[in-house]
Amino acid sequence: MQKLQAKTFSFTENGQIPNNPKLPLLLYRQVFEGKDFEEQFENAFKKNNWGGSWVNGVYNYHHYHSTAHEVLGIISGSATLVFGGPGGHEADVKAGDMVVIPAGTGHFRKTASPDFKVIGAYPKGQEDYDLCTEKDDMEEKKKNIAGVPLPEADPVGGKEGPLMKKWKL
Repeated sequence: MQKLQAKTFSFTENGQIPNNPKLPLLLYRQVFEGKDFEEQFENAFKKNNWGGSWVNGVYNYHHYHSTAHEVLGIISGSATLVFGGPGGHEADVKAGDMVVIPAGTGHFRKTASPDFKVIGAYPKGQEDYDLCTEKDDMEEKKKNIAGVPLPEADPVGGKEGPLMKKWKL
């Protein structure tokens, strides 16, 4: 693993996507080297108390989680993801990249290669996440978002990782 660095992106409310009013989205580039990204991400997530792990893609519609933060480790292929709701920030991601999405922050898959896959996880205690869209009652979801606790550790960097510095309130 290289020295971890994360670029931050902050979003304001966007239509019916609340986004997180305090915490920025974190985009990490090429977290791991080699080929077996799934195993490397999965092991790091477990070690740093991020659970509820799954492997799949990213939904092709704007959605967010009001009861959990989420990490996505890109394990194969590439995609263009949009963060922050309609007209939000477009980011091209590829195998080895990682995104930490704070509760309430909109995300969706705009395009993807046929082999695009991610491994996702949630901080310990937040594995029972919800799936929200623009049709949900945003005022109710904002109350949930305000109550989501900070993770104990960065999903890959642990107690010294970028998340711990960038999400310090």
